[in-house]
Amino acid sequence: MPTTMQILSPDDLAKLHEGTLEILEHTGIRVDTELGRDYLRKAGAEVDEKTRIVRFPRSVVETSLNQCPREFSLGARRPGWDLEMNAGECTLLIDGSAVSVLNRETDEREPGTYEHWHNATRLIDAIDEIGVYWGMLNTGETDPSMGDIVHRWRDLFTTFSKHVQEGILEAAHAPWFKEVLQVIFGDSETIREKHPISFLLNPQSPLVIEGPYTDAYLAMIGWDIPVAIMPMPLMGATAPGSLISTLLLANCEVLSTLCLVQAAEPGAPVLYAPTLASINPKTGMYAGGAIEQGLMNTAGIEMGRYYGLPVLGSGMGSGTYALGVQSTYEGALSSVLPLLAWPDILVGPGSLGSSTIFSYEKVIIDVEMYRLIRRYHAGIQTDESMWLEEVIEKVRPGGDFLGQPTTRSFMHSEEWLKPTLGTHNSYDGWVKDGRPKLLEEARGKVDQLLAEHKPYPLRKEAERELDRIESRAKMEA
Repeated sequence: MPTTMQILSPDDLAKLHEGTLEILEHTGIRVDTELGRDYLRKAGAEVDEKTRIVRFPRSVVETSLNQCPREFSLGARRPGWDLEMNAGECTLLIDGSAVSVLNRETDEREPGTYEHWHNATRLIDAIDEIGVYWGMLNTGETDPSMGDIVHRWRDLFTTFSKHVQEGILEAAHAPWFKEVLQVIFGDSETIREKHPISFLLNPQSPLVIEGPYTDAYLAMIGWDIPVAIMPMPLMGATAPGSLISTLLLANCEVLSTLCLVQAAEPGAPVLYAPTLASINPKTGMYAGGAIEQGLMNTAGIEMGRYYGLPVLGSGMGSGTYALGVQSTYEGALSSVLPLLAWPDILVGPGSLGSSTIFSYEKVIIDVEMYRLIRRYHAGIQTDESMWLEEVIEKVRPGGDFLGQPTTRSFMHSEEWLKPTLGTHNSYDGWVKDGRPKLLEEARGKVDQLLAEHKPYPLRKEAERELDRIESRAKMEA
C-alpha cells in the first residue's frame, strides 16, 4: 500500500476549520478590489466600504466550498499531457519569480535575462516529471509594451507545451490574452472545457486580498479558468509565531479568496495552494529550506484534502546560494514530507537563495529527488503475487535468488527504482569513469536536454495569426 503521512489529527483539522470560520466572520479580510467587494456583497458577505473590510458569514464560506469542483483537468497543448486533479497523481511545478541565475560555468550569480528564461523554459518542457509551468525567472524588463507582453506569451506557448500557470498583470491585458489563447487552443468554449491555462492568486499576509492582480483575474471571468490560491505567510513576520497559527492564517486567506472566486464565477475550479514559510530567528530574513517549512506545508496539504480540494504543495527550497551539501539536504528535507502527503502538484524545483536564484542543475537534482521520494510514496505492494513463498521454497536454505525468473521480472518493474543521477558503480568502475561528480553530471544532462529537445510545434496558421496579433500590439503601443 502507498506510504502515508500525517501531521495533523482529524480533530486538529476540524479545529483549524472552525477557527478559520470565526476569524472570517468576526475579524474579516481587507479586500482591496472594488469589483471583488461588489461580488462578495452580492454573495452575502458584510462589506465595510470605508475600511474595505469584508466579513464572511459561515453560510457564505460553506456555500463557496460546496460550489468548488473536486475533480477537473488541467489541459495542455501537447497531446496526452492533460493532468487530472484529485486522481491520485502528483507532478512538479517549477519554482517561480527568481531574480538571478546561477551561471552554469562559473557558479556565480548573475541577473536573469530573456535568454536565460527561454532556455529554462525549454529545459522544463523536456522533463517529463515537470507537468506545469510557472514564471521561474524575472528578466529585468521595466515597463514592457503590449507588444513585448504579447511576444512573451507567444514565446511561452511556443516553447512550453504542457500546462501553463500564468496570469496577467493588469485587467487591460485581458482582451489580448484571450485573443492569444483562442489562437493557440481554440474558441472560448474549448478553453472552458480543457483548462489549458490556470491563474495564481496570492493574497497578502496578513489577511489582505490585493487589488490589481485580483482585478486582472476578474477580467477573465466567464472562461472557467482554474485558480491556485497561494498565500505566503511568513511565521514570525507576516504570520504569528507558531506553526499552527501560521496555518490558521493561511487557511483564512485561502478560503476568503476562494469565496471571492466563487462569488464571481460559481463553480470555477480552485486549487488549495498555501506556501508557508518562516523567518530565521537570528536574522529576521526569510529562511528558505527551513525544517519548519516541511511540517507546515505538509499540514497545508492535509488541510486541502480535508476540504476535498485539489492541492498544490510546496518543497525543495534552500536558503543557500550555491549548489552543494546544504542545498541538497535542505531540498530533500523540505520536500520528503510534503511529497509523502502526495499533493496533485508540488512547486519547488530549481531554486536557491530562498527562491531568489534559479539553477538549471538544481532542476535536474530536484527531479531525481522527486523520483526517489515518489518511490517512497508508492510503498510496499502486498498483493498475493508479491509474496513469492513458492520461490523461497524452491531455492531452499543456502541458495540465491539472482537467477530466478521472478527476480529478473521484478528488476524491470516499478518494484525496483533505477536512479538516473549519481554514482552507482564499484569503486574501480567509478575511478575508471574519471571519478565523476554529481554536479558535473547534472550540468551534462542540462546541456544534453537543451541540445536535443524540440518543443511540440504550433500549427502554421496559428503562427501566422500570432504574427498579426503581435504586430498589431506593437503598433497600438
